[in-house]
Amino acid sequence: MRVVTNKKLARRNRQLTTYLFFGTFGALILGFIFINSSLVTGETPDTLVILAQAAVLPIAFILTIVSVRMTNLWARSPRPEEAIADGLKGLSNKSVLYNYYHFPARHVLICPQGVYAIVTRWHDQKFTITDDKFVTRKNPISKFFSALRFDGVGKPFRDADYAQDRLKRMLEDIAPDVEVQTLIVFVDPKAELEIEGNLKTPVLYADSKRKPNLKSYLRDVKRDMANENSDKKNADLMPLTDEEIEAFEQATIK
Repeated sequence: MRVVTNKKLARRNRQLTTYLFFGTFGALILGFIFINSSLVTGETPDTLVILAQAAVLPIAFILTIVSVRMTNLWARSPRPEEAIADGLKGLSNKSVLYNYYHFPARHVLICPQGVYAIVTRWHDQKFTITDDKFVTRKNPISKFFSALRFDGVGKPFRDADYAQDRLKRMLEDIAPDVEVQTLIVFVDPKAELEIEGNLKTPVLYADSKRKPNLKSYLRDVKRDMANENSDKKNADLMPLTDEEIEAFEQATIK
């Protein structure tokens, strides 16, 4: 499998995450000093100082939210692109995995099984998934600290729909008839998923030691395709030709 990663973007965002972390920490310290400066000097602050003091905490709060979000998306281990690539080891060498080029489809896989827009989640919590909804299995204390960390799982199925629509539009002029499918992948092996019923988008582990996982899912898809198609060679064909893949890369990878 060929892996194409927007390393420049990933590296830049990881650096930005580091700067935000130290910037937020510094803003909190300076804000605390600034707010309490009048207590040290004994002077009554004027209106401008009072307004500035009132703005310090909201600014520090916003910086904290952005810093935490950036850390979870770009600096947290395991890295999604690495976890997905590890989980796909043994996939056809004709396959291509694209990382961070086709937002909101952060990861795009083209392989004999199809074209997939992959949405990832870094969370290491317990989830029950039913009727295309994620329910977090947490006690009240855990929910409180989770809110402080801004680590809600969000709406993975909605994000998968957005990613699918975006990728379809990118492929309209190149391969308008190709079907774009979606996958939701949890990259942290400590995540625990309890899946109830049939889901419109498969929810999988990247870790091949967990079930259901990305590798076993694609292996099952390939087996079903082989059963439906008596000609094994046709079952191994890519959904896009080499020329279409090249055109897709030229149009979307910059």
